[in-house]
Amino acid sequence: MSERLPLFPLGTVLLPGLVLPLEIFEERYRILVRKLLEQPADQVRRFGVIAIRRGREVGPALPAIHDVGCTAVLRRVQEHSDGRFSLITVGGDRFRIRTVDRHSEPYLVGDVDYLPDDVGDTDDTDDTVPAVQRLLRTYADRLAATGTVQISLPDLPDDPIALSYVIAAAAVTDVTERQGLLAAPDAANRLRAERALLRREIGLLEKITTIGSSELRRVDPSPN
Repeated sequence: MSERLPLFPLGTVLLPGLVLPLEIFEERYRILVRKLLEQPADQVRRFGVIAIRRGREVGPALPAIHDVGCTAVLRRVQEHSDGRFSLITVGGDRFRIRTVDRHSEPYLVGDVDYLPDDVGDTDDTDDTVPAVQRLLRTYADRLAATGTVQISLPDLPDDPIALSYVIAAAAVTDVTERQGLLAAPDAANRLRAERALLRREIGLLEKITTIGSSELRRVDPSPN
């Protein structure tokens, strides 16, 4: 399925099912929100969140962006007296940008194709799902032991697609790595990548937790 979709570049990656609050203060994105609010109440009000490859979220220049993103579905909108909007959105469907229109609106508009969410190799996921569930719990425990980050884990789903996105959201990774997880062709590939990622991160965290407590306090927390 294809659609013409307004695009919102951000310095983060939105994932399906992830809650994303936004503060809208730039005029071009205020225009976008007002146009969304003009749509019928029974229509899904959404725009595309796309991670920035190069450039900045704010300012006159439009940044370079990745080609795979995720729709943000409006759940709550609050308009402030100064014209700002506070939004609560939830990640919806993944999409790939075919072309970008930089001229018809003050914000980017993309012609996008929606990407299917497939499980992939089910024999593979039968083994990978319990493995990455265990690794994620170990990872959360190791993070807590460093005293820098606390991850509150929900009951982890057994569905490979849902689990793959939970792990992508929970893992403390940079934008490039999370973008790769979003763009993975299916859950089996995503889970394999996450298994390797979690093993790597657990190994690094185990080294950190061998530092004495006085030294550990000098380790700067991750900005992610």
